[in-house]
Amino acid sequence: MQVIFSPYTMPEFNLAAEEYFFSTKREEYLLLYVNKPSVIIGSNQAVANEVDMDFCRVNGISILRRLSGGGAVYHDEGNLNYCFIFNTKQGSSPLSSDFLQPVVSSLNFMGIPVEIGKRKDLWLADGHKVSGTASHVSRGRELHHGTLLYDVDLDRLQKSLTPHAEIHRYKATPSVPSPVKNLRSLCEETLGKTLSSEVFFLSFTKTMLGYYNADGLSPLLGEDEKHIDLLRRSKYALRQWNFKM
Repeated sequence: MQVIFSPYTMPEFNLAAEEYFFSTKREEYLLLYVNKPSVIIGSNQAVANEVDMDFCRVNGISILRRLSGGGAVYHDEGNLNYCFIFNTKQGSSPLSSDFLQPVVSSLNFMGIPVEIGKRKDLWLADGHKVSGTASHVSRGRELHHGTLLYDVDLDRLQKSLTPHAEIHRYKATPSVPSPVKNLRSLCEETLGKTLSSEVFFLSFTKTMLGYYNADGLSPLLGEDEKHIDLLRRSKYALRQWNFKM
């Protein structure tokens, strides 16, 4: 497993990186990244159904469409995104939640108790969700990615993902709202310590490296970066892809 931490916070670049490693490579990856404020909708969703576009425009929040299905999510600098990409193993189900075990093990090791929910998401014992996931499976490859809420602006999250009630609803996959909570709050309540987002992300990354017995992060190679940027410009930066519904 190659573990890569993207040096970029452009959501369109990081979404393109996911598709590039999924579609053009055969190696296995864990891609970690942090995005600037953005709303990422599922491949089969309608933007107008899921997003307050006026609020996002006024507040500089990008709206993008990802490769996988599932519901709309909000990203900002207090959210760590993880993406597992690997080859389907004989006898295993790509629809299972097994891909979440490394995340659960790493968080538990850090003193954060989480449990896997029915929708392949992560929950705290108090009934709050801290990580939602989505998947894409094709040609013997699996992509499973998720959010990890640490110190997200929950007010912006709520407002950006609450569309105007009077809009026309399109036939598309709806999101399933859930109560959410920042892991920073849990750390303050139960562990008695406050970590910055950067320190928490670094600690989580080191724990994941230990889980996979990796010596360190793998670099984002220049040749790969060039192809990713081409995909970014030809797809994920285009309105016709992001607003196709």
